[in-house]
Amino acid sequence: MNAVFKKIGEEPILKSDILEEMHRSIVKSFLDTIILAELKKSNALSGYDFMEFVQKKFGFLISSGTIYALLYSMERRELIKGEWTIEGKRLYVLTDKGANAINVILKSKEEIQRFLGTLF
Repeated sequence: MNAVFKKIGEEPILKSDILEEMHRSIVKSFLDTIILAELKKSNALSGYDFMEFVQKKFGFLISSGTIYALLYSMERRELIKGEWTIEGKRLYVLTDKGANAINVILKSKEEIQRFLGTLF
């Protein structure tokens, strides 16, 4: 049974609700890294593909506004490149800079995990 945390005059907050919100926050914080890693595995993906991936892998929806704003930002930073298809779909691919960035991140995985462990 989940522990219940409660403040006077407020509805009970379940431990599972707190953890779910924390998981969402972590995924959103690492969404650019998640996108780079997924593009490394795939040749090209659309914004919709990313939304579907997050829902399947992490169990919640990310809004299209969040995804497309991030994709646009990553394009401006030259980590990815978007190209329109004949069907009018925008597909994103890794640039050399984006491939280098995800390779550095993946090689530093243990260091990143150690850092996260120091937070608690």
